[in-house]
Amino acid sequence: MTWDLFSSAAAASKPEPLNETRNEDVARRVAAQQADAGFPDDPIEAVVELESPADGGILSLLPKRGKRSKRKSQAEAPEGGWTPSTLNSAARHLIEGMFPALWVSGEVGNFTRARSGHCYFSLRDRDAQVRCVMWRDEARRLPTQPAEGMEVRVLGRLTIYEGRGEFQLVVSELEAKGEGLFKLAIDRLRVKLETEGLTSPHRKRPIPAYPACVGVVTSSAGAALRDVISVIRRRAPWTRIVLSAARVQGEGSAAEIAAAIRRIGAAGCADVLIVGRGGGSTEDLWAFNEEVVARAIAEAPVPVISAVGHETDFTIADLVADLRAPTPSAAAEAAVPDAAAVRRELADLRERMARCTREQVERGRERLFEARLDLREARERMIRRGREQVGSLAARLNALSPLSTLARGFAVPLDPAGRVLRRTADFAPGDAFRLRVVDGTVEARVEGRVEATRGE
Repeated sequence: MTWDLFSSAAAASKPEPLNETRNEDVARRVAAQQADAGFPDDPIEAVVELESPADGGILSLLPKRGKRSKRKSQAEAPEGGWTPSTLNSAARHLIEGMFPALWVSGEVGNFTRARSGHCYFSLRDRDAQVRCVMWRDEARRLPTQPAEGMEVRVLGRLTIYEGRGEFQLVVSELEAKGEGLFKLAIDRLRVKLETEGLTSPHRKRPIPAYPACVGVVTSSAGAALRDVISVIRRRAPWTRIVLSAARVQGEGSAAEIAAAIRRIGAAGCADVLIVGRGGGSTEDLWAFNEEVVARAIAEAPVPVISAVGHETDFTIADLVADLRAPTPSAAAEAAVPDAAAVRRELADLRERMARCTREQVERGRERLFEARLDLREARERMIRRGREQVGSLAARLNALSPLSTLARGFAVPLDPAGRVLRRTADFAPGDAFRLRVVDGTVEARVEGRVEATRGE
């Protein structure tokens, strides 16, 4: 079963239509609309035809034949005469009316982004330069700031800044030649993240072998989500899937992706997280090259698998994630085990457990038999030792027994009460007494006493 984490966020996620119109055509229409909104209806007497010189010379400004002016010439002095303000205003109207939006190539110099978000720079070649301005809304689309001396091509309209009478080009599009600004932006961010250790292989976490729940951060209407669900259902149908939806392209999409990653982490419901989308152009995939997404991936409490675009696409998210998958389908395969493989592993485990049980029982029997023999030997040793100890004690007791004295030929006189008679004074003539010998007693009577002499 698949859940959409925080439905309000998911409802706000809608598929971003792909813009297949050429940048130049779009920029020309925008510039023309701006010109129509802010320029006078008939700024100059002549209708100008602008042609690109084939010989590399100066563009020709040719009045169109058969047309007459509907107004007075702008060259005529206004009432009260020319002033710097009226002169700059007339010049601005003249220039803006003559030139449509132009593509101009050159080197970037002194590029500055003001606190307001507007960008100011100069575009130069070997012999000249022109001041350029790029307003905040257009500058926001730049992936990074162009480097000093970088070869670029800009689309803009010529004008004059009336306050200072400065000739300048109002830029709506800026493209770098060669690998371009996108490559420069990626390289700058990659170096920054490497310095912080966020791309180090040592911080990569292993993907759990048997996740109970897989979190997915992508568009709720994209093909990537369908691919992930299809693969997980086929490989591990017992796995739960939780979706945290976000737009994956367009302005503000990077912040949505980062917020969706943090929602999954805060919910604590997923064991592994898949972050990605289907294929597209560099601009379409750019949200996954933003620093905010990279840091959200690095801060995720569970392992993250990046799955952005196709196998040939590579983003900053791939560098920070714990595992890079070439496609969303491959990410799903890496996130969950294959059911068939799990069944094979269980069968193998069952056989191993049975074999181990048999081996343990056999070893137990052997140990029990050995223990029985050891007990028997120990019992016999104890019996022998006990007999030896008893014999030794008996010999010692026998040595101390009066019977052993009797056995050597001695007799013990006892009166009728059984008291031992030790002195001659104990024997009165005519008294009866008994003699205790080794094998019994003998009745006797005292006939007389003989006193022992000294020395006997």
